[in-house]
Amino acid sequence: MTGLPKMLMMIGAIIFIGGFLMQFISIGKLPGDIVIKKGNTTFYFPIATSILLSVILSAIFYFIGRFR
Repeated sequence: MTGLPKMLMMIGAIIFIGGFLMQFISIGKLPGDIVIKKGNTTFYFPIATSILLSVILSAIFYFIGRFR
């Protein structure tokens, strides 16, 4: 299997594993995430979570490309 089917299977596996792990890991409430509550409105901007996910995904895709 080469090309697009292999890539789609890898992406699906990564999303599946990530979804499974998110049940046990509390990502999204890290120090550095901005939460502003005013009245009935809440604004949430996950800066630290975005940086952490970017580093993790970069490492995963680096290793996938390295061992391809």
